[in-house]
Amino acid sequence: MSNQRIRFLEQSERKAFDTGHRKTINHNISRYEDALGNGIVQFASLENAKKRAANIKHKVIEHLDEYLIEFESNLKRRGGRVVWALNRKDAVREILQILQEHDVKTVVKSKSMTTEELELNEALERHNIEPVETDLGEYIVQVAGEKPYHIVTPAMHKSKEDVAHLFHEKFGIPDTSTPEEMTAFVREKLRQKFLHADAGITGANFLIADTGAVAVTENEGNAWMSMSFPRIHIVVAGIEKLIPSLSDLHLFWPMLASHGTGQNVTVYNSLLTGPRKEKETDGPDEMIVVLIDNGRTELLRQKLHRRALSCIHCGACLNVCPVYKNIGGHTYETTYTGPIGSVINPYLLDFSQYIHLSFASSLCGRCTEICPVKINLHELLLYNRNESVRRGQFHPGEKMIMKGWNMIMHKRYRMDLFGASTKNRALGYFFGQVWGPRRTLPVIKKKSFRQIWMENG
Repeated sequence: MSNQRIRFLEQSERKAFDTGHRKTINHNISRYEDALGNGIVQFASLENAKKRAANIKHKVIEHLDEYLIEFESNLKRRGGRVVWALNRKDAVREILQILQEHDVKTVVKSKSMTTEELELNEALERHNIEPVETDLGEYIVQVAGEKPYHIVTPAMHKSKEDVAHLFHEKFGIPDTSTPEEMTAFVREKLRQKFLHADAGITGANFLIADTGAVAVTENEGNAWMSMSFPRIHIVVAGIEKLIPSLSDLHLFWPMLASHGTGQNVTVYNSLLTGPRKEKETDGPDEMIVVLIDNGRTELLRQKLHRRALSCIHCGACLNVCPVYKNIGGHTYETTYTGPIGSVINPYLLDFSQYIHLSFASSLCGRCTEICPVKINLHELLLYNRNESVRRGQFHPGEKMIMKGWNMIMHKRYRMDLFGASTKNRALGYFFGQVWGPRRTLPVIKKKSFRQIWMENG
């Protein structure tokens, strides 16, 4: 059993029975569920919209190399620069080199899961560069010394009372502060950071091949300021973020907003096409897009699993997953959590260390049902489980149990050799240990269907 799996089981046990955690998460996710219904009514046919989005992303993934070259060519034509990074180490080295060349001391960052994947903040701090998260949720978890809890809502696990207590401890503001007062405090604190930062780092929701543009969507305006005020703007994005054309945004922006936050469209939607041009008053002197592989080509090599690269990171599959809603985001100990994380982490990270996440699912199919780009998530989890067996990543006892079960179930007389009480004890002893102490096991009746049938002739 891997160390990751042991920690996952231990933390899952604690979180699942933490009533305070459960109350906070259920409250926050219930608000999302209410909003989702309002967001998706904008589509005349949601199913057709999903099919179209899925087809567009499928085309991109199948021809990813061509779209990447097209994007780079068009961005360079507009004065931008592309840096290619094979893995986390390469990406961090390239970003640090850019910042050190420009003598950067402070970086303002908008919300970006890709930079979390790179553990960029920690790397910047080691080189005496101050990273400042400017998204409110990201700022909260940064102040708390934590990782984001959720793809879209980093501080979902904290109530307003939790945040007030945190800010009281760190900044001395009253622990009775309201959300409005705390927001105003953070806004004032960050304003000076925006004005004096040497560089801004953002993610990208979409990379647009036919124009070389970067599309960023947000609700607070912090990303807009992170890329407008500083003289250097670095975009950090995975190679899978591409869409073919600018015209595709009229589908993907509403799809992302409705499934991510329940909005028709998010408040701020920006298109970045390079550094500041002559006679323009706003924007950076230099814009660099760092394109990250970091295991994505390994996922692309998997014929069945490459569909997962279509993900637009809306977080909807997390919000409907019964496992995620019980154990929370930090338990996974990965950047990408919930169903989508359980599918891709074994390929992006280490198969033997993270395959256990593919078993942390009820396979109810709600993740597949809600996915805006129709990724068959629950099926991919099954494919991962199958692959784990093929690679020998299972407990030896499981193989013995399944072999014995198969032998018994193939012959009627073998099934009738033992009475119901013996069968129930065997179920409890063998399957109870594998499935866990709290699972309700099926109870075998004293009389089999065959016996009842014979008696009633």
